Amino acid sequence: MKYISTRGQAPVLSFEETMLTGLARDGGLYLPESIPQMSAGDIAALEGLSYEEVAFRVMRPFIGDAFTDEEFQDIIARAYAGFGHAARAPLVQLDSGHFLLELFHGPTLAFKDFAMQLIGQLFEAALKRNGQRVCIVGATSGDTGSAAIEAFRGLDAVDVFILFPHGRVSEVQRRQMTTPTEDNVHALAMDGHFDDCQARVKDMFNDFAFRDAVGLAGVNSINWARVLAQVVYYFTSAVSLGAPQRKVSFTVPTGNFGDIFAGYIAKRMGLPIDRLVVATNQNDILHRCLTSSEYKPDGVIPSISPSMDIQVSSNFERALYYAYGQDGNAVAQLMDELKAGGFSVSQGALQALRETFDSGRCDEDETRATIRDTWAASGELLCPHSAVGVKVANEARVPGTPMITLATAHPAKFPAAVEEASNVHPPLPERMSDLYERSERVSRVDNDLGAIEALIKERTGH
Repeated sequence: MKYISTRGQAPVLSFEETMLTGLARDGGLYLPESIPQMSAGDIAALEGLSYEEVAFRVMRPFIGDAFTDEEFQDIIARAYAGFGHAARAPLVQLDSGHFLLELFHGPTLAFKDFAMQLIGQLFEAALKRNGQRVCIVGATSGDTGSAAIEAFRGLDAVDVFILFPHGRVSEVQRRQMTTPTEDNVHALAMDGHFDDCQARVKDMFNDFAFRDAVGLAGVNSINWARVLAQVVYYFTSAVSLGAPQRKVSFTVPTGNFGDIFAGYIAKRMGLPIDRLVVATNQNDILHRCLTSSEYKPDGVIPSISPSMDIQVSSNFERALYYAYGQDGNAVAQLMDELKAGGFSVSQGALQALRETFDSGRCDEDETRATIRDTWAASGELLCPHSAVGVKVANEARVPGTPMITLATAHPAKFPAAVEEASNVHPPLPERMSDLYERSERVSRVDNDLGAIEALIKERTGH
C-alpha cells in the first residue's frame, strides 16, 4: 500500500513512512493510492466481533507490510486496553431511529483517544525497530493535545510539544495537557486562536532545515494514521444497526474535518452510509462552503464548543482532492488561494461533495437548549460539541434510515457550559477525580515561529 500527497508533488511513501512523516513535503496531506474494498460479506462477518478484531480487519489492508498480523494485533490490544467501556464505542439510543455513538470512554474522555492511543503504540513499535527518535509537534483546540500527551508521555524515543491557544480551551482540557510530569512532554500556551497554532505547526513542517534537524513528526489530524483509526467505529456502529443489509447515516460535530472524512473513507470502502452530515457551531465555514461554494475564513468567534472554533479545516483538503477528481494541481491552487483569503469550489466539485455530505449549524443558544432538552428527554448528558451534532442530526434525519450522532467528548470536559445549560454538574470519572489538585507545568509562547523553533531546539538538545 503506497501513499500519495493531495498536491501531487511529494514522494510516494509506505504506510510507516506516511505515519512518521505527517505532512507531505509539498504541503499536502497523504492519502492511500487506492482505497481497499470490503464486500457485503466481509462487513456482515464483523457482527458480534470485539472492537479490536473489527479494528484489525478494517485497518489491516492499509498498513501493507509495516507490521506482521501478530504485531498489529498486539498494537491494537495495547491501544484500547485502557478504555473504560468493554464495547470501546457503545451506542446509546436517544430517540426512535436516532442513536448516540459514545466516543469518550478513552483515557482523556474524547474521541481523539481512538486514534492517538493507536498512534502511540504504532510509533513506539516503529521507532524501537528503527532505532530512531522523533519530535512530535501538534496544535490543538483542546482534545488532540491531551490525547497526544497521554499517548506519548514517558516514551523513550519521542519528545512531544503541543501548542494550544492560551485562554481558549476548557480548564479540564488545559489541565490534562499541563499536569503530566514526564520530561518528554511540553505544553505550550500560545497567544492567538487554534488556526494560529495550526499555522505555526504547518510552518515548522515546511521549514525543512528545522524539520530534519529535530526529526519532526506530526500527530494532528493531518496524519493519515489518525484518520484510519477513526474509520473503525463507523463500521462497528453501522453493523450494530444492521449494516450491510441496512443503510445508516452519521452526523459528526466538525472542526478540522478529520472525523467526518474517516466516515467518507468507510463509505468508499463499501460501508452502506447514506448521508454524512457536517455539524458546525457558529464558526460555520464548512456549512457556508457546502451551501454556497465559498470557502472564506472570516475570523474565529469563541464558543462553548471550543474544539470546533476553527476556520481552516485541514482535512477538508482531502475531501477536495476527491471532489476535484484527484487533481493535485487543482488542490494546490485552491490552497494558494486560501492563503490569499479564500477560494470558491467549482460547480462540479461542489456537486461531488454534496453527493455525500449534508451540513447544518448550531448557535450558542441552540447548543444550550439541546443539552437541556436531551437531558430531559433521555437522561443523556451531552457535551456542547455532541449537542451541536444532535441538534443538526434532528434536522437532517430521514424516516427509515437510522441516524448515528457522534458524541465526541465526555460532558465533564466542559462542566461550566453543561451545568449552565442543564443545572447538572457532570463529575469527572473516578480515575481523574484529583485532576484539579495536580500541579501544572506550561510555557507561555508568542505567536512567533522563530521563538517556538528555538524553544523546541533547546529542549531537545539540537
